[in-house]
Amino acid sequence: MTLAVFILLAYLLGSISFGVLASWFFHLPDPRTYGSRNPGATNVLRSGKKAPAVFTLLGDAGKGWLAVELAQHFAPVLQLGSEAIAAVALAVFLGHLFPVFLRFRGGKGVATALGVLLAFNPWMGLLAVAIWITVAAVWRFSSLAALAAAGFAPVYAIFFLGFDARTFAVFVMSLLLIWRHKSNIAGLIAGNEPRIGKRRAS
Repeated sequence: MTLAVFILLAYLLGSISFGVLASWFFHLPDPRTYGSRNPGATNVLRSGKKAPAVFTLLGDAGKGWLAVELAQHFAPVLQLGSEAIAAVALAVFLGHLFPVFLRFRGGKGVATALGVLLAFNPWMGLLAVAIWITVAAVWRFSSLAALAAAGFAPVYAIFFLGFDARTFAVFVMSLLLIWRHKSNIAGLIAGNEPRIGKRRAS
């Protein structure tokens, strides 16, 4: 029962869209109405305003970190193992992808996955950020940077966590993240994927 409550709360936390909240707070159009129509930081940045994009990034990453951090804090007290922590991590990530508050049409999960990685092990999160920054700086594609970071994440998980339930959670998140980028993959192949800093046509 306790685990079910943790999972439900993590899912509801993940369902909070900081992209939509940031756009409302900064009096911007709903990010679901322009660009990629994705309520994530990259699309919010296409509004031309950096502050709401940063707010979105920190909020989406923060909810992933908070859910896992709380699970890790209370797990020993409640006698819950790494399987419970992994379940909470997947719940907050799935909440972002399929938010109940937005009729199950959410973001792609990059920032929330980063928050989960940082909570699992800070070095994992920092390595993912390093991969993202390197690929983004060289090729200027946010989607390609996210795909590269997702591809390497399970490798980091095995190195830092071993063959653990949390590693399985990272693997599942990576697969889902890549799947959510299927339109971006098609755009990269076709050569019409927008580069960072460029606005995508509606």
